[in-house]
Amino acid sequence: MSKILIINGPNLNLIGEREQSQYGSKDYKFLGDICEKKSKELNLTLEMKQSNVEGEIVDIIQSARNKFDGIIINAGGYSHTSVSIRDALDIFKGKIIELHISNIYKREEFRHKSIISGVVTGIICGLGINGYILAINSMHEMLNENK
Repeated sequence: MSKILIINGPNLNLIGEREQSQYGSKDYKFLGDICEKKSKELNLTLEMKQSNVEGEIVDIIQSARNKFDGIIINAGGYSHTSVSIRDALDIFKGKIIELHISNIYKREEFRHKSIISGVVTGIICGLGINGYILAINSMHEMLNENK
């Protein structure tokens, strides 16, 4: 059974409350529930973590190196600013999907560039929280390509 980790960065614990025009009205608990349900359907073991602290996210990624086959990461604002998170992801040797709930290319110009994109396997953005389901499906397919 493959093990995947979903990492959510700053302010994602407040989805459903903040900027509903960008992030929708479903809350973080709902997000966790749908991710868990989809993972079980695909026979994946899922762990989901959220932190507003850059160093904690780096620690989470580093500790995932020998425990998880893949990472799905929505680094939030750190996607655009954190070399440290990028470097930690670069050390991880499994599959990585970068995820954004909103379409970063329809937002402020500073959001158009993601520092972490250069070290991930694939990117999903602009599809709301449904992007998490697509990311879990894609991760499942990638992890089973060589089995």
